[in-house]
Amino acid sequence: QVPAEKVDVVYNAIDERFKLGHATDSERQMIAERYQVNYPFLLYAGSVKPHKNILRVIEAFSALKGELEKEDKFPDLKLIIIGDELSQHPDLRRTVVKSGMTNDVRFLGFVPIDVLRIFYDAAKIFVFPSLYEGFGLPPLEAMAHGTPVVTSNTSSVPEVVGNAAVLVNPENVFDIMRALHRVLLDQPLRERLKQRGYEQAQRFSWELSVQRILQIYQDVADVQRVAARAS
Repeated sequence: QVPAEKVDVVYNAIDERFKLGHATDSERQMIAERYQVNYPFLLYAGSVKPHKNILRVIEAFSALKGELEKEDKFPDLKLIIIGDELSQHPDLRRTVVKSGMTNDVRFLGFVPIDVLRIFYDAAKIFVFPSLYEGFGLPPLEAMAHGTPVVTSNTSSVPEVVGNAAVLVNPENVFDIMRALHRVLLDQPLRERLKQRGYEQAQRFSWELSVQRILQIYQDVADVQRVAARAS
């Protein structure tokens, strides 16, 4: 029951290392050699907890591969999942096997930020259909590299990504698949998302957030001083 006028929202922001520009040819060569990634891929990065909805990402990717096979497009497309240790989540491996995607889905576990930024830069699409986010940094991290994003239409995510991503119902596998198919093959859409993504990522920075927090403190202090004089 806190009055709305007493609430100020100060946004989170991405690590500045994700704003260092595009990966160089030598950096892309590094992931090709170190991780044997020399094919087009979709990317998920983040924790692998159930609310991140990775089971449906895998199922949507399997359906996407079926559609692409009919169209004879992207036969070597892979899904790369970067995140936590998978030993606590055997259901993910089972879903990969059940979907027939054993050769097309790769789990890389944790990678450092300097390597993650290269994966963001090289991905065809960043897919993040999380069921719930308090904020949702990974879509912005991908946008900072000009990578098209497919993400959820729920919780805080639409507020964070604005009009710079394709939003899907995270509980509908085929909605996710259709969005991936469209973004993968529609080049004008990819270009629009790339430009909007750059702009959206720039709206969030720690410098702006700290300035806003300082201004709120100043405003509160000013009110207290006025009240003290009045008393």
